[in-house]
Amino acid sequence: MVACGDGRALSQSIAALLRQRSVAAEVLEGGVSAWAAEGLPLIPSSLLPPRDALGRTLWVTRARPKVDRIACPWLIRRFVDPLAAFLFVPPSDVPAVAVRLSAEPFDIEGVRWSHSGDRCSFDALVDGLGLGAFEALGRLAVVVRGADTGHPELVSEAAGLLAASLGLSRMFDDDNAQLEAGMLLYDALYRWSRDATGETHNWDSHQPASARGRGKARP
Repeated sequence: MVACGDGRALSQSIAALLRQRSVAAEVLEGGVSAWAAEGLPLIPSSLLPPRDALGRTLWVTRARPKVDRIACPWLIRRFVDPLAAFLFVPPSDVPAVAVRLSAEPFDIEGVRWSHSGDRCSFDALVDGLGLGAFEALGRLAVVVRGADTGHPELVSEAAGLLAASLGLSRMFDDDNAQLEAGMLLYDALYRWSRDATGETHNWDSHQPASARGRGKARP
């Protein structure tokens, strides 16, 4: 997705160049101005870690992820910074690595993006970054919370997410490979949360909207 102030010449130029290089690219209709006019969230840079020499935000957390430490990177890459890089280190090393690399720590005690009461780190990010404006994310947050905090009874989908997460943690001994596999899992959960919560198993088939032609970007 390419966005500029008004969604016109600058965005269209960059999107056209990307497509010429066989990179799928769409333009945010109306640009950032139209986005803001709709009351959709704009994330202040003050809430994010500084970008490194490659233009990425860096985030660090405990090694061997299961639920929150896959869900949070998915949220960041899909809604905050698609280039974000995630570092998985021993729990005791997280604070020092965060300082040394100017990385944002998450899902450890005593930091901004972590558990609070009965809410998990994914909740903290959704709420703190103003992403609760997206109803589908709010619905997904309950699923993640139930799976991550030992309360799968919150919603029926939480037990399934916990089972899939535990399975992934045993399939991969490399945390970054597990993260990449988990991205597809959360993409699917988000699309269910956005488009299919009222549907049960049936014989109907569904073709993704992108395959039927371009339209407005939808969060």
